[in-house]
Amino acid sequence: MYQSFEVTARPDQGPPRLAALREVLVAEGLDGFLIPRADAHQGEYVAPRDERLAWLTGFTGSAGFCAALRDIAGVFIDGRYRTQVKAQVAAEFTPVPWPETSLASWLADNAPKGAVVGFDPWLHTPREIDTLEKKLADKRIEMRPCDNLIDRIWPDQPTPPMAPAKVHPLEFAGESHADKRQRLGAALKEAGQAAALITLPDSLCWLLNIRGADIPRNPIAQGFCVLMANGQVHLFMAAEKLTEVRDHLGHEVTLHPPETLVAFLERLDGPVRLEKSTVPLRLARAVGDRGVWGDDPCALPKARKNAAEIEGSAAAHLRDGAAVVELLAWLDAQPPGSLTETQVVSKLEAFRRVDNALRDISFETIAGTGPNGAIMHYRVTEETDSRLEDGHLIVIDSGGQYLDGTTDITRTIAIGSPPQEGREAFTRVLQGMIAMSRLRWPVGLAGREIEAIGRLPLWMAGQDFNHGLGHGVGAYLSVHEGPQRLSRASAVPLEPGMILSNEPGYYREGAFGIRIENLIVVQEAPLLPGGDDDRKMLHWRTLTFVPIDRRLVVRDMLTRAERDWLNAYHAEVLEKIAPRVSPEAKAWLESVTTPL
Repeated sequence: MYQSFEVTARPDQGPPRLAALREVLVAEGLDGFLIPRADAHQGEYVAPRDERLAWLTGFTGSAGFCAALRDIAGVFIDGRYRTQVKAQVAAEFTPVPWPETSLASWLADNAPKGAVVGFDPWLHTPREIDTLEKKLADKRIEMRPCDNLIDRIWPDQPTPPMAPAKVHPLEFAGESHADKRQRLGAALKEAGQAAALITLPDSLCWLLNIRGADIPRNPIAQGFCVLMANGQVHLFMAAEKLTEVRDHLGHEVTLHPPETLVAFLERLDGPVRLEKSTVPLRLARAVGDRGVWGDDPCALPKARKNAAEIEGSAAAHLRDGAAVVELLAWLDAQPPGSLTETQVVSKLEAFRRVDNALRDISFETIAGTGPNGAIMHYRVTEETDSRLEDGHLIVIDSGGQYLDGTTDITRTIAIGSPPQEGREAFTRVLQGMIAMSRLRWPVGLAGREIEAIGRLPLWMAGQDFNHGLGHGVGAYLSVHEGPQRLSRASAVPLEPGMILSNEPGYYREGAFGIRIENLIVVQEAPLLPGGDDDRKMLHWRTLTFVPIDRRLVVRDMLTRAERDWLNAYHAEVLEKIAPRVSPEAKAWLESVTTPL
């Protein structure tokens, strides 16, 4: 099994660890210390060694941080985790709604005037610290860089990951790393920059056409690199990771021990491009005034998938769709009350493992039945494992890491007889998902300018959900990829080749959760009769093909156009997936894709 169900953090472990941290604060003359969910690379995902936030507080969400003062400790969580945090942290930690409450305002209210708050400069960006220092100046609260205090009190902290890097074949990458390096290097030269520091492991792996296994569920190798304007690269990565890729990298990629990076940057002639939201403060200070702010040079090129990456992803989704259909057919044959969440997770993984191209799941499978479905990022454990009872809705959010693509799919399934209010909410979520799937929009619009399309049916009923409508997805890389997003916070224009999720939802705490998710890719839209010849438009190509539970659809709530979309989608699901599944699953698939 890729996934296990052990309990990884308990609320009762937090208080003694917080007490130990406060002893160190006193010894160091500090009034507080910041504990982000971050590592030196500033990506979304961290290795077990860097799960300091979870170790201290018990909170295991994918975003958040703790500010531990001598008499209060705030755990800052966004809307996705307001329910989860209640079960994971002890009373000694105070949940703080974020970003509604900023760290600066919270420190101003809770830290004494003249306080000194420590932070690890490897785990924070210049933007974060600059913002804090400006907003706290009137309170005379000092932000002081220091060694990481959690590392000092964590007795069994895991060692740094050292998984071997592997070559990502050209047939899946679609472009050699030499061509990528030259193309991006030329852009640096045109901008008048000598080099760019790349800190994000998925950017590094994309650039060099390598993959790794340093982060659970993400095929990345941790390291840093400096891309020069002549297309050459200086790679800072542990030598033991590079045995299998040395020949692939070639003579234009120079290898360095990671511990030499700071000294290298201190000697590097500028201008050196730095990404303000991802570069660690320690490295920005090593570059000093030779640094210029700019975007990660890999971010947009990586987001704009080439033809090989798109078709590889499409192929992976068909095989993945067959595995999910096998699971749903099996699930439908089990009587209510006979299964638990862990059995569903294990069965789905077994179906995915039939594919030899599978290398891992793309994240811990979410299988939340009944009230657990309302926990957006629910992770089932041996202690929380719940039975699928009659009247429940179960949210199954899962994905696979295949050599040719990364998948992410959510389906909400009725167990027995679903409640009417659940069916009505499900139908509104479906209407939002269909509206986004059918959308055409002018070139140049960003996710924030179209995201509301997927929320409108819920808004009209006085309902909403506390997560973005969609996130970017990598090509056998991270299942959450920037900079593209369907979010009110995203100003990045959507471009052809970008893969995103389309996943509206609805969550009623203590009752049920609903989410429906397909992956979609941006394409140029054809002209329509009567349309403006000079107005270029974009639209979506759907990559995910798995039926949507018609038992949860209130047919009369759908318009004719919405029913036509759903029926056409189900016809395509049947055509593409039926030849790939067992006879039993095929018969089930035929029955659940009949026109509504």
